[in-house]
Amino acid sequence: MLSLMSLRARIEAGTLTPAGALALVREAIAAREPEVGALVSLDPDPVVPQAGPLAGIAFGVKDVIDTADLPTQIGSSIYEGWRPKADAPAVARFRALGGVALAKTTTTAFAFMDPTRTRNPNAPGRTPGGSSAGSAAAVAAGMLPLALGTQTGGSVIRPAAFCGVVGIKPSFRLLPTVGMKCFSWTLDTLGLFTASVADAAHALALLTDRAEIERLDDAPLRIGVLVPDFCADPEPEGLAALRRAARAAEASGASMCDLALPGLYREAFELHGTIQDFEGIRALAWEYTHHRAALPPLLRAQLDAAGAIPAAAYDAARRVARAGRRDFRDMLKGEGVDVVLTLPAPGTAPHGYASTGDSRFNRLWTLLGVPCVTVPVPGDGPPLGVQVVAPFGEDARALAAASFVERALAR
Repeated sequence: MLSLMSLRARIEAGTLTPAGALALVREAIAAREPEVGALVSLDPDPVVPQAGPLAGIAFGVKDVIDTADLPTQIGSSIYEGWRPKADAPAVARFRALGGVALAKTTTTAFAFMDPTRTRNPNAPGRTPGGSSAGSAAAVAAGMLPLALGTQTGGSVIRPAAFCGVVGIKPSFRLLPTVGMKCFSWTLDTLGLFTASVADAAHALALLTDRAEIERLDDAPLRIGVLVPDFCADPEPEGLAALRRAARAAEASGASMCDLALPGLYREAFELHGTIQDFEGIRALAWEYTHHRAALPPLLRAQLDAAGAIPAAAYDAARRVARAGRRDFRDMLKGEGVDVVLTLPAPGTAPHGYASTGDSRFNRLWTLLGVPCVTVPVPGDGPPLGVQVVAPFGEDARALAAASFVERALAR
């Protein structure tokens, strides 16, 4: 994989120019894209800034996020060829730092569950996940050192685990969702894919102008290992990866304990879909009213059912979500835990391309709006990962803990 930090180090040392860094990316795309199918469009003649902390760093943009010089087609024929007038703020920020918005990456239609054409570069014959399939696969294939994705259920954390890369879903609203096709204004979150935790921390620190985010210190960690009892059981391989990461963290000096969540969180988990779908049918009202037949089957069926959700049920679900958000930090403190270590997906990516996988180990954290980081677990066979979760607003802690786990697994 291409590392953002490694490329920048070479540029700063004078052994690689920004144009040379971009040339490496374009060579990798030419070699891998025909088999992976992670990209929707590619800028044929990008301007390469010579200055800035991301000068020479190409990044991908999930095709639900606006770009002024490349189409934003939202994975749907309804928007074929559509050209926004402006970049989304996150894209504009990366450009201002010297980054090159080189490609739009594939997305499931409207960032829902109907699969894309993208293939998993590290698990042939298995899904790359969704909805941020192209962003995860492009980074995993070494075609891009950085890519933007989005998550409403599990669309950053799960494909990162399936493809064997780092993914971060930051705290809710840390990154602007302006210029991103909305599915749920309560849940939609912008995220990042990179080759390493250090890369993710650096990119997020630059994107938010918060240098403290990439101070990956080695402070003593108290980690709660969670296998949620309100989700269907994980696959043996997924559970084994979690246990392996926990043992490695403990051997490296972390204090470990098993964690169970109170009943409030089961209730919140079960109400994620109520909030998502009540908002989804409203966010996509124009498309559903005027282009229902053009919507893919899984999305169409979901929206058909969403119209029956009463406002009272939605309001009640939001009250439970607010209670969970208020309680989570204090609950962890009461358990003597800094971060949670849990599963990012049930196990390895499912065989075939009919499904993007199950988001059951992601939905609660998206609903709570807390920062989550996928850390790959090394091994033979299809990729596996673990997920580090921290309290709301403690993105620096989530990344520091993820870096600790990443290093522990490498020993």
